[in-house]
Amino acid sequence: MTRPVLITLCGLPGTGKTTLSRAVATALPAQHLRIDTIEAAMKARGFKFDGASGDAGYLVAYALARDALTLGQSAVVDAVHGWPAAERLWFKALSGLNAAHLIVELTCSDLTAHRKRIETRVADIAGMTLPDWEAVEGRTYLPPDQRDLMIDTATTGIEAATALILEGARDTATRD
Repeated sequence: MTRPVLITLCGLPGTGKTTLSRAVATALPAQHLRIDTIEAAMKARGFKFDGASGDAGYLVAYALARDALTLGQSAVVDAVHGWPAAERLWFKALSGLNAAHLIVELTCSDLTAHRKRIETRVADIAGMTLPDWEAVEGRTYLPPDQRDLMIDTATTGIEAATALILEGARDTATRD
């Protein structure tokens, strides 16, 4: 029997995190935990993401991921993860569980394509404001200290990227 897997997808907005997270979660199957959805729901109730509470959406996502892993279900967390403290949340979610972890960083090396993705996206969450290109370009993003896969979505299509992630998840889940 294989272990459940926590799949962490990280990268700037517009690199394909949600598209790939949905494809992977459907194929495994796994819980799809999208920070944008969690934060939009919290904002709708008046929550402010600032100061010490800026990571609240991530805390909720990883608490839900831990619940899924405890039940033997895999989880895919879909978020930028562009700050060092995010990595501590990954390991806290896994602490004491017999679960595997696959860290996938998504990039888009073609700046023209990346910009077009950002400028043509349509929000699929009520009330969500998507970042514009200037916000994405000016965002401080620190890549994870460790990653199992790095996928450039400018050169790797959705089906191929999904297959790479699924293969990585299977390999990670069966490792001792």
